Amino acid sequence: MNLRRTMFTLAAAAVVSLATAVPAHADQKVTFKLDELNGSGSQATATLTARDDGSLHVKITGDGFTPNSPHAQHIHGAAHSRNFFCPPASADKDGDGQIATEEGLSQYGDVFVSLTTKGDTSKKSGLAVDRMPVADESGRLSYERTIPASGLPAGTIDSLQHLHIVQHGLDVNGNDKYDMAALGESVFAKSLGVSGIPEEATNPATCGEVAATGGVETGADSTGGVENLGLFAAGGIALLGAGAVLTVRRRVRVTA
Repeated sequence: MNLRRTMFTLAAAAVVSLATAVPAHADQKVTFKLDELNGSGSQATATLTARDDGSLHVKITGDGFTPNSPHAQHIHGAAHSRNFFCPPASADKDGDGQIATEEGLSQYGDVFVSLTTKGDTSKKSGLAVDRMPVADESGRLSYERTIPASGLPAGTIDSLQHLHIVQHGLDVNGNDKYDMAALGESVFAKSLGVSGIPEEATNPATCGEVAATGGVETGADSTGGVENLGLFAAGGIALLGAGAVLTVRRRVRVTA
């Protein structure tokens, strides 16, 4: 009897061990909407899926974006914090009808992950628009990438419900490109020592918060801020407009 009881105990322990060996966050998935900001006319749907190897699969599809142009996009937030959110209209401090990047900083928080198409995904690549997705000629934008655990900040997977996504770049004057005519020069870019960047290229176009109810569950979708764009990409930024290429070749250092 004692031998049978011992064998049962060992078997039960083995089952518990196997169960706990799989990360609690394996295959968590959240799907949420990215709503327009600044009258951009843009909207998107994002899905974040945490894999059991610690990687994060990101899929974003949307429309209404400035055609044939790159759109910087990021996961924003902080591990285990709900203190960041998409900016309300009141964030427009100068009353010009636009929430500029610098006006949204306190609501956005820091860049958690730069959603580039390849290479580095840290906040250093916050405006590496040569590696950001480009909307097609109809303004549709599609992005899909699996970011390995090594490319994610600590706490990303365990904090999905605290994160959100912001996409940048809008066409205020309706000429299908980024230019100075509508909003002038980007104050944010100029504050980093980079001149000649249109405000249209850096202002936020969409924002969406992960607003999971009752936590994020395996396989469950939840439908629903944060930004310090950090460094311009070392080596430059290519801002593509219809018939125009704006290239910046300057390394800028920003303290957190």
